[in-house]
Amino acid sequence: MAESAESPTRSFRTLSVLRRIPVTLTIVTIVLVVGVIGQGLWSATENQSWYDSVAYGLPALEAGRFWTPITGTFFVASPAVYIPTLLSFIGVGLLEYGRGSRVTLAYFGIGQLFAIFATALFLFFASMTPWPWAIDLAGQLDVGASGGTMACIAACVGMLPQPWRQRAWVVVFGYAAISLLFLGSLADIEHTFAIVLVLAVDRSFRIQRTSIREQRLIAFGAIIGLGAVQILTLLVPTNGPFGATAPLDGPWIDVLIDTVIIIIVARGLRLGRRWAWVLTVIWGTLGVLIGILYLVVALFARDQIEDQIGDVDVAIASSGLWLAFVIYLVVTRHAFGARRRRPLGTGKDAVVPTLDEARALITANGGGNLSWMATWEGMQFFRTSGGLVPYQVHAGVAIVLADPLGPPASVAASVDEFVRAAEHDSLVPCFFSASQITKDAIPDGWRDLIIADDTIVDLPGLAFTGKSWSHVRQAMNRGPREGMTFRMTTLAAEPWGIRQQLRAISEGWVGEKGLPEMRFTLGRLQEAEDPEVRLALAISPEGNVDGFLSWLPVFGPEGEHRGWTLDLMRRRDDGFQAVMEYLIGSSAQAFSEEGAQILSLSGAPLAHEVTPDEGLIAQLLGQLAGTLEPVYGFSSLHKFKQKFNPRYEPIYLLYRDEGDLPAIAAGLTRAFLPDATLRQFAAAGVDVLRGK
Repeated sequence: MAESAESPTRSFRTLSVLRRIPVTLTIVTIVLVVGVIGQGLWSATENQSWYDSVAYGLPALEAGRFWTPITGTFFVASPAVYIPTLLSFIGVGLLEYGRGSRVTLAYFGIGQLFAIFATALFLFFASMTPWPWAIDLAGQLDVGASGGTMACIAACVGMLPQPWRQRAWVVVFGYAAISLLFLGSLADIEHTFAIVLVLAVDRSFRIQRTSIREQRLIAFGAIIGLGAVQILTLLVPTNGPFGATAPLDGPWIDVLIDTVIIIIVARGLRLGRRWAWVLTVIWGTLGVLIGILYLVVALFARDQIEDQIGDVDVAIASSGLWLAFVIYLVVTRHAFGARRRRPLGTGKDAVVPTLDEARALITANGGGNLSWMATWEGMQFFRTSGGLVPYQVHAGVAIVLADPLGPPASVAASVDEFVRAAEHDSLVPCFFSASQITKDAIPDGWRDLIIADDTIVDLPGLAFTGKSWSHVRQAMNRGPREGMTFRMTTLAAEPWGIRQQLRAISEGWVGEKGLPEMRFTLGRLQEAEDPEVRLALAISPEGNVDGFLSWLPVFGPEGEHRGWTLDLMRRRDDGFQAVMEYLIGSSAQAFSEEGAQILSLSGAPLAHEVTPDEGLIAQLLGQLAGTLEPVYGFSSLHKFKQKFNPRYEPIYLLYRDEGDLPAIAAGLTRAFLPDATLRQFAAAGVDVLRGK
């Protein structure tokens, strides 16, 4: 039934998308119909007797065939070219979906015609010089819609948010430059002019001040591009503006070794490693020196190397690219000094922050509802000018837990200093379970995602009256009738027998999950040993512990206990059925009498109710929550807490952009389950699929 219900929905979505791209569908249909009529789908169009009558180019315009820019647009040179041609129309469809049919038709039509006429005009003047490349291309004809599709693709780049727009433009520029300089076909020139037109029209490319991360990404892309050129010239013949090259006849192992070296060095640059920077500068400098040598030889001994002048010119051009890249590396050298295997901010003379220092900051300045989790085992601390930032490192991600510690006025500075330090050491920074105060302090352009709702019960004037409190009130009344005893205590104050019962209940609960006990924002009995942590016990008439809670302190600015945050929730399977309602209600009553202001029931991870306007990532997290529900019951826990009529405050995941999400997902998985083995992950996955 579910599958049949989803099928109409999926079909409706597909139809709604298709209705929004009529121009794209029309052009693609024309291209395919022309391919059938002209037989281009199974034989080369350029070999047909009528090819000169429909193909565009400088010879066609000089002969007066002014219709060819229109007719040539809908033909494809050969059957193999249909695949990249049809794929390029994805860009046209995306532009139409985002900006409408009129805008798309304008970009496609004007971009195509401009690319054709600008290329012809350029070759007309360039062929008047003794430039073999230009003279050769001036006599060629071409077909295809690549000028129009490239204009639409470039326009799509302009729709992207920063920093993706700048990154995408770098990719587009790199593709156009490499294609033009080393392949140099008519289509490559047309692509370049189409991109130039879009840049002039929408002005979406603006050089912005780049972060360390972006500087490394640019270096990464540049070395990949230069490496691609090197491998390209080894594998295939090229004929660009600087001359022709012939592929080498050497063994394939040389190409493989070059590829591996390029990949290793590129990864090192992306991570900001000093050794990769040094190696690349040396490599690039050698390339520049070789180019200078070729230039000298070409100037003073051209007659002796006439048959090799093409290769020489290509080498000179390549050295120019290397020179630009080396200059860039020298200018951005500060971005390539990352070190690993040391805590952030701990240099030679730095004093490593301690746990006692973190506890003192929380007690003195107060903190958020989750701040006490920063005192748990496994946390590291980054010292800032105004306080400390608690974090863990997993899978190359520096995950800050909750909010920075210290005075509220110092949060913005702490966030900025931590982000800079993490990026310097090639770590992906993010803030997990952050509150609004940290969200307001993140750098411009960062993304935020609500991952949970903190469920808060206000304690002043709390009375369990009315219909909305009926479940809690019944549990609190039923408990004493069945001989249950409520006790607020600490773990250290309890006798050995009670402590053993708590351990047995906790171990039994963990054993049911098939995975080790979750960590990070989910405490264990070990964290409950902290003397600042309170335990709420439900004792049966027989002296058995039927359930227990642990409460983390929430401090105010003057060191008072402003409230308490729920951590552990454990119960005996055969005990008092309403024990959790009884324990939470009794705890709220006890804390209210002590003068506490709030009771936080925490937020169940991945239990936030996603709204349609929160984006694709949030929707995917919602689907993930549904998948994990049979194992961890996050949504069930969230619904249970609604019995206590809480108000909600959002809990955020704060991150730079969507490119970091895969790494953050891996890092959070390890943060929550640091001791889980691959076998346990696999077993848990099987249980999820079975619905256990």
